Amino acid sequence: MPPAASIPEYLLDTYWWAYVHPRAVRLFERQWLVNLILWGNFRKLRDAALDALGASIPGRTLQVACVYGDFTPRLAGRVPANGSLDVVDVLPIQLANLRAKLGGAMRASLVHRDASDLGFDDASYDRAVLFFLLHEMPLEVRRRTLSEAMRVLKPGGRLVIVDYHRPRAWHPLRAPMRWILTHLEPFAMDLWREPIDAWMPDVPCARVERETFYGGLYQKLVVSKA
Repeated sequence: MPPAASIPEYLLDTYWWAYVHPRAVRLFERQWLVNLILWGNFRKLRDAALDALGASIPGRTLQVACVYGDFTPRLAGRVPANGSLDVVDVLPIQLANLRAKLGGAMRASLVHRDASDLGFDDASYDRAVLFFLLHEMPLEVRRRTLSEAMRVLKPGGRLVIVDYHRPRAWHPLRAPMRWILTHLEPFAMDLWREPIDAWMPDVPCARVERETFYGGLYQKLVVSKA
């Protein structure tokens, strides 16, 4: 088991206002605000990710990083008696926030780990999900996170990724989103410039499914490990 994860400098420097400070958690943990940030698309993107994982998800499921809103409670609700859900995050404050959201009734284990160094055994999970995580990471951290997610998947396992994507040229929000991402989420523009495949490890994949939403502003990638 790896030692307790320390908070990465890029999170402290770039995202203190969104995830690290207690006031940030109190501010952003509002369903309506999460939906507003995603221009009314939270429910559609949430359900697209959940449906790609399955209506019922037996076996072992891994969520890499906490998210605001009801994504994880909905995910936990799909875990049957013979299944388990592990949620990892490098920020104790985010794990505490999720614990409060889930209460005592949900079937989920919350684990303090760094996404880029999970410390779990190879081929130990049936599925994994990264929901709006990659755009928050510097390039090398993003590469390691994807490598770790694929490493812990069993052969035949499925990795579901939902994140930003370069919108169509005609999209009315293209210019405003470029400004927002450039100034508030500086690593996110990488997802406009390159496909997620560019950062994937050299692991055999049986199938890769792609879908974009809302004029291309968001994307879903489903990778099945060979």
